[in-house]
Amino acid sequence: MLHKSKQEPINLQSASKSDVRTQFAALCFREKDGKTQLLLITSRGSGRWIIPRGWPMDNKTPCEAALIEAWEEAGVRGKAYGTSLGLYSYTRDIGEETRVPCVAMIYPVKVKSLARDFPEAGQRKRKWLSPKKAAESVNESELAHILKAFDAKNL
Repeated sequence: MLHKSKQEPINLQSASKSDVRTQFAALCFREKDGKTQLLLITSRGSGRWIIPRGWPMDNKTPCEAALIEAWEEAGVRGKAYGTSLGLYSYTRDIGEETRVPCVAMIYPVKVKSLARDFPEAGQRKRKWLSPKKAAESVNESELAHILKAFDAKNL
């Protein structure tokens, strides 16, 4: 379920994925016992803690793409919000010797449920953490700042 947004779908007709350096990420959250928890997942390669993210998708808004990534990578069913929380930069490995600079725009996703069976279930671990602990678990300092500062009441 998508929270109403004023975003327009992206048209990728003339672009290839290797030309696009922007990704859309999902900051999956829930409220438990009156406290906010954030969902982190492991990357498939190094196993480090990250948030779901992926490339732009043809005819999907950025928050729709983030919600799809949350499903594929973490089994999240929920509601995406159309306003970005911010962005962070990192370097992504593409192939054996190619690294490309990327910027990921982060969209909040309120988690309604987690599926046991989802496309990348056997390839990733997931873990709920406080915003502070989540910030301490990721490698990217810009992402850590956004995680630590996240407050669902501001959505």
